[in-house]
Amino acid sequence: MKGKLNFSLAYKDELFVELVSKTDHKTLATWAIDCVDRVLPYFEEKYPEDHRPRHALEACQAWIDTGAFKMAVIRKASLSSHAAAREVGEDNAARSAAHAAGQAVATAHVPTHSIAAANYVLQAISRATNSTDADAAIAKEREWQYQHLLQLQENNK
Repeated sequence: MKGKLNFSLAYKDELFVELVSKTDHKTLATWAIDCVDRVLPYFEEKYPEDHRPRHALEACQAWIDTGAFKMAVIRKASLSSHAAAREVGEDNAARSAAHAAGQAVATAHVPTHSIAAANYVLQAISRATNSTDADAAIAKEREWQYQHLLQLQENNK
């Protein structure tokens, strides 16, 4: 995986793809929320009055807790979080964090959105880190993501 200047959201880690394919839907949603929680402060500190990304995570958590899936609620939460990201304007960690939240809530609809959420988290970290340290920071976060998903799987057995 490349650093700050070459980071790609299209990056596919085959270990992740395989692990995600073996993970139940609600565990993936929990994992996506946990991943995004690690970078959402990049957005919330810069835009403390804009709660759309946080509301997206709350909508996802509500689905996990109740099992009640309402596409209109999930779609609105996702699109609102992505709108918050677009309104940031510049490519920075805050924008990536808001996109990550939009993908996390979309996991309630399609489980593989969790991978996109995790990748946006990596992009946020890349954008928040000095370019000389970006590769190490991304690798450290990816390892945390992988280990955390394994732990969540184990806890749900």
